[in-house]
Amino acid sequence: MKNKRLRVAWIVPNVFCYLMSVGLSTFVLVNAEGLQEIGVLGRWVFAMLVLFFVSLFGSYRIRTWIKEGRI
Repeated sequence: MKNKRLRVAWIVPNVFCYLMSVGLSTFVLVNAEGLQEIGVLGRWVFAMLVLFFVSLFGSYRIRTWIKEGRI
């Protein structure tokens, strides 16, 4: 039972990160023209990519821990 709770404790925030990544991507796509006009489009795209790669890395770590039997 301990492992299931620990898995959920790690997976739920990771899923939330993916949802934030989708939401941020949608925001950037919808407002790209305005963000470009004020000169901050590059920052937003960078933040979007960083959030996506953090989510991918989190998924990789969780998968590795599950295979090792740690969670």
